[in-house]
Amino acid sequence: MKKTLQEKITFTKVDYSDKDLSNHEFDACIFINCIFTKSDLSNSDFMDCSFKECSFSMVKLNNTGLKNVSFIGCKLLGIDFTKCKDFLLSIYFEKCSLDYSVFLRKKIKNTIFKDCTIKEADFTETDLTGSGFLNCDLTRTIFMHTVLEKVDFRTANNYSFDLELNRVKKAKFSSSGIIGLLDKYQIVIE
Repeated sequence: MKKTLQEKITFTKVDYSDKDLSNHEFDACIFINCIFTKSDLSNSDFMDCSFKECSFSMVKLNNTGLKNVSFIGCKLLGIDFTKCKDFLLSIYFEKCSLDYSVFLRKKIKNTIFKDCTIKEADFTETDLTGSGFLNCDLTRTIFMHTVLEKVDFRTANNYSFDLELNRVKKAKFSSSGIIGLLDKYQIVIE
């Protein structure tokens, strides 16, 4: 099926709720204050696009391509990124709510999460090599068998994970954040 192509267009305050946007291709487009609640973005590709102050809830991302896509000030609650295409997957998040989102088994090396809440998200078996959680709240977020090599956690807070169950070579932590790495030992630090 041929994809509908949209190039270099700025979409402002468009309500895509319950809309079928499958099989579309967006190249260098900007979405500002758009609503994607229950939208079907399956089999669509977004290349060099940015989403600003947009809301995503119960959106379908089956076989969706996110190639050099930035999300700034967006609500992405409970989004299942595992369904996205792996090919050229490249995303950036700033001032976003990513609570309850799932990145299971994704390769998202060098991904920046800046000033985000990422509560109760799942990064099980994800490759985050070289990524950064800059000033992010990681309360109850799962890191299990995750590649965290060279990941910057220095300004992140509320993270807790088992060092023995993750690859953490050359990861960066602040001294105050080390407490979350010792939780499994149930020790008292004063």
